[in-house]
Formats: sequence, C-alpha cells, structure tokens
Amino acid sequence: MSFKVYLSGEIHTNWREEIISGCKALNLDIEFYSAVTDHDASDAAGDLLGAEDKNFWRDHKSAKVNSIRTKNLIKKCDLAIVRFGDQYKQWNAAFDAGYCAALGKPYITLHGEDIIHPLKEVDAAAMAWATTTKQIVTIINYTLTA
Repeated sequence: MSFKVYLSGEIHTNWREEIISGCKALNLDIEFYSAVTDHDASDAAGDLLGAEDKNFWRDHKSAKVNSIRTKNLIKKCDLAIVRFGDQYKQWNAAFDAGYCAALGKPYITLHGEDIIHPLKEVDAAAMAWATTTKQIVTIINYTLTA
C-alpha cells in the first residue's frame, strides 16, 4: 500500500528526517509532505504582495499565502503527523490538527508529557499520541504492513 504523510509543526529539530529515514529503512512506500520549514521564508511569504508597515499585516498575508500549500497538502495526505516542540508554541500545528479533524483526516500528535494538559483537546481527536519518532515509524509500519 502506498501512503501520503503530511509532517506538520515544529521546525527547529530533525524529527522529520528521523521519521523519513526510519520509514525508508523499512522500505515503506510513502510520499512525505511538509509545510515550509525555512522560518524566514515562511514569515516572508506575504512579502510577495507588497511591503507592510505593521507586522500584523505582514504575518496575516504570509499566513494566507502559506495556507495555500498547507490546506492542499493536508487534503492530499492519508495521515498527518503533528509535532509540538519544546522551544516555541506551535499554534499553526494546533490549527493543522483542527483542520485534519474537521476534514476527517487521521493524525498522530508527537510531543512530550509536559504539554499533555494544553493539548488535551488536540490529542483527544488524534488517532494516537506519540512521544518519540520511533513510535511514529512503528505505527506507520503497522498501518501499511499489518
């Protein structure tokens, strides 16, 4: 079985690469997609529409431009992995999880135990909550080969 997996959330660690390499090592037939992971490029996506004096409007335009990619890739995926990291609050990841839930797209959350409480609603709609990328790879392997 072929699978399309969308990788959402935290962009400051190598969790995406760990999942991709883990799935490749198992020879799983997966296409991986992701939001723009270059922070500066993502923040500047709206600059294509002209400069703004206020950061709110720059961020607003960039969020809309970025959502073209995000919405289409979430619609296209069979499974989303939504990572919440330790360093920053990933409101965009929470939004992606909500969008998955609204579309009926299965998703797995990936985060530490220290943020269980603020993510309780996000986790409640997820198909699983994992704390390691190895757990994610194991779930994907099971899903595709069981």
